[in-house]
Amino acid sequence: MPKNATSPVKLTSNRSALTHKVGYALRNPGRLAPYLRRATRDAWLRRQHPDHVSYYRAVMASDTRRNPEAAVGSQTHDRWLALGQMQFEYLVEHGLRPEHRMLDIGCGNLRGGWRFIGHLNSGNYYGIDISPDILIAAKTTLTEHDLQDRLPHLTITDSLTLDFLPSGHFDVVHAHSVFSHSPLPVIEECLGHVGRVLTETGFFDFTFDRTEGTEHQVLREDFYYRTETLLALARKYGLHARFMEDWEQRPHGQSKIRVSRSPLPATTA
Repeated sequence: MPKNATSPVKLTSNRSALTHKVGYALRNPGRLAPYLRRATRDAWLRRQHPDHVSYYRAVMASDTRRNPEAAVGSQTHDRWLALGQMQFEYLVEHGLRPEHRMLDIGCGNLRGGWRFIGHLNSGNYYGIDISPDILIAAKTTLTEHDLQDRLPHLTITDSLTLDFLPSGHFDVVHAHSVFSHSPLPVIEECLGHVGRVLTETGFFDFTFDRTEGTEHQVLREDFYYRTETLLALARKYGLHARFMEDWEQRPHGQSKIRVSRSPLPATTA
């Protein structure tokens, strides 16, 4: 098994099971009230928004109103900075260069994006998100870091068909903490179309919440997948796919897969 910081128990836990929920509540009584608030919101939004994109857009609107950094999964500003730095350092270590063109799917409020924008040549960063609220927060981040002259593209989208983007254009496509909040049809939509926008030598990195047990979801917000499910889905669309073991050394809690149009070079994990 890859050397993940996540324990074997967590990798086989079914967080949707009643026994897990009861045990978790007994061990973490302070988290019960926040969970109940989420569950109440989930029930309300399910009735209003039957499709996943509109549902999660409403979730992001609610979370962003309270705290844009927490909305993208960072409970403190220091953690927001650390997670962005982790994303940035990893891609630079894997060859991200200033002349590359990058597509950041689910760019959020530019937790990692502001570093990518500063690293890439002007106009080479393209961030997309389903949430207009978080994109407004992204513009605030851009201004705070004085990156306006880098001319990044920040665009709202309502699907992952990527049909508004040019073919063979992006050297790096990146989706951090997107598939962890996506049902399988949304992931398949992305994998079915991302190859078209990649260059022949480009790659697409995405993180996901990994389970080695039963695949499951918590509310409609968090989804847990087996590695082989996502590798097989990528291969279904003619993509080469690899589980990135070197990402497992980082204190993030999610796992990472890389896909490409061409065979991926050998690596030493």
